[in-house]
Amino acid sequence: MSALELVRLALSRLRRARVRAALTMLGVVIGVGSVVGLVSVGRGTTARITAQLNSLGTNLLTISPSGGGGDTLTLDDATAIAALDGLAAVAPEIQTQGAVATSATNTTSTSIVGTSAQYAQVRAYDVWQGTFLSPVEVEASLRSVVLGASVATNLGLGADSVGSNVTIEGIPFQVVGILQPKGGSGFNNPDDQVLIPLGTVSKYFVGGTGVRAIGVSVADGVDMQSMKDSISELLRVRHGIGATDTDDFQIFDQTQLLQAASTISDTLTLLLGGIASIALVVGGIGIMNIMLVSVRERTREIGIRKALGARGRDILSQFLIEAVTLSLLGGLIGVVAGLLVSAVIGRLAGWGFIFDPATLVVATAFSLAVGVVFGVWPARQAARLDPVVALRYE
Repeated sequence: MSALELVRLALSRLRRARVRAALTMLGVVIGVGSVVGLVSVGRGTTARITAQLNSLGTNLLTISPSGGGGDTLTLDDATAIAALDGLAAVAPEIQTQGAVATSATNTTSTSIVGTSAQYAQVRAYDVWQGTFLSPVEVEASLRSVVLGASVATNLGLGADSVGSNVTIEGIPFQVVGILQPKGGSGFNNPDDQVLIPLGTVSKYFVGGTGVRAIGVSVADGVDMQSMKDSISELLRVRHGIGATDTDDFQIFDQTQLLQAASTISDTLTLLLGGIASIALVVGGIGIMNIMLVSVRERTREIGIRKALGARGRDILSQFLIEAVTLSLLGGLIGVVAGLLVSAVIGRLAGWGFIFDPATLVVATAFSLAVGVVFGVWPARQAARLDPVVALRYE
């Protein structure tokens, strides 16, 4: 019999035992669906993390005090760093927490960041309405404020709010701009902050010359590692750090963060895919079990076929193709189910539907392999039956 005829025969057998076939395929459906769904969710998570890290800035280096605290970095350090060749922009940051309000009853607590006019370039912010802090406003330490998207939403401020006043810890400020949302949540949400000139935050909220961080945007074509080394050497000299002493600052490379996040996400995706594949193996065991039962039920049929001239390899092919057909159908249904689940999760999580053809090819190949691996033994059992003994079987 040709392969096409064997497939038709297998489908005919499955139609005659629909319930049993459906229950047998269920394990494969769950296994393949889980693999496709989890891998798609993993890739969606990777894309979301990568997009969020990219939104923090282009060619970004972030310099902060070692251990995350202290006053080891100063405004003078930022000025010295800005004098280095190969930098596109430098933005020191001073941060505190405070209440922003439009009235006594309309208030929100947020991060108050004092920075320079280059902050938007360093951190890759776009202005939705109005303008960003200008060099004149920063140099004169004016009471101007740029609102993050979440702050503006919480206060009910829209496009017509530019030029109006808000109070920060009871002190009036004029709104000069509202930022485009980046998307984020939890601690250090990039949309949950207000930006004011450096001198203003030092004058009204935080004393001293220490800064929380210095953001540096490296110019295109400049090697990031070379720039990190130059900044490190400059700060070690300025801070009087000896050759064997530990740095009192740390420099984070955005590229390294992206690579680390991608590596972690890929590892988790492989782990989740491995766990989900256990269900696929269980489904394969179910196929092997039901095929063994089928061989026993059809012993007399096998004997008749052999008596009419069917060879052992013909019987083996028949039962093997039945197992592969069962597994492949379950795999295809599982692929569709996995894609639907990943689409729903992606929509709810906000990263959308991510289609990866490689995942579908691998999942289909695995389901095919399951049919072959777990169908060989029952098929060989059928092929080895003695036709005389098979004909006598009741």
